[in-house]
Amino acid sequence: MEKTVWIHNSVEDLNNAASESIAEILTQAVHLRGTANIGLSGGSSPIGVYEALAQNQSHYSVPWSEVHFFWGDERCVPPEYSDSNYRQAFDNFLSKIPASAENIHRIKGELSPQDAVSDYIHVLSNFAKGKTPWPVFDIALMGMGEDGHTASLFPGRISPGEDVSPVIQVNASCQDRPAARVTLTPMVFNASRNVIFLIVGEAKARMLQIALSDHLDPENIPVQRIQPAQGNIIWHVDSSAAKLIRERS
Repeated sequence: MEKTVWIHNSVEDLNNAASESIAEILTQAVHLRGTANIGLSGGSSPIGVYEALAQNQSHYSVPWSEVHFFWGDERCVPPEYSDSNYRQAFDNFLSKIPASAENIHRIKGELSPQDAVSDYIHVLSNFAKGKTPWPVFDIALMGMGEDGHTASLFPGRISPGEDVSPVIQVNASCQDRPAARVTLTPMVFNASRNVIFLIVGEAKARMLQIALSDHLDPENIPVQRIQPAQGNIIWHVDSSAAKLIRERS
């Protein structure tokens, strides 16, 4: 695993740098393998990156019709709800690029959690190649909460399902948002060729400092469960979130 931390002076700089990196990786993947896979993230951090990718289409020239879009996690709500990670990505990104509808593979949050898990395991298996029953992501786009959670992997006892299934149901309360969720597990994220974290805001500074330290506590700091065995892990961090890293260095 190769880890890189990029600290940006502003959120705008972060959005531009991350979007350019994403575009380059996806374009290269299509040129090498004929197709590319990206796992999208919810939350507030990726919105600016989604907008930058959509607004700079002519500059990036990504062959979007050859890119397959998946989701790292989803809230158990219908796709038209504002809480839906799918809707956020669709409104800010997918609806503004020439993505093929058949290449958009959302988690069906309108189903019961158990049915949504079963459905997405089936979806992933349809794109599996090699030894794993899921597609290898060229990019897993991820964020981190103030509590260290990523995707819908929260602090506390690690579910045994994380080691045996690519998708699990999660019941957790996070800042008054819906508790029932479906998430991919570290098994999938850690098989990615590139994991890109987007971290914005001073409120995450302390957790970021801990997450990047030598103090390993993956049970209580879920973001530390993401350790791609053969891939790269890239942190795009704005100056506010990087405050304590800079002070340390």
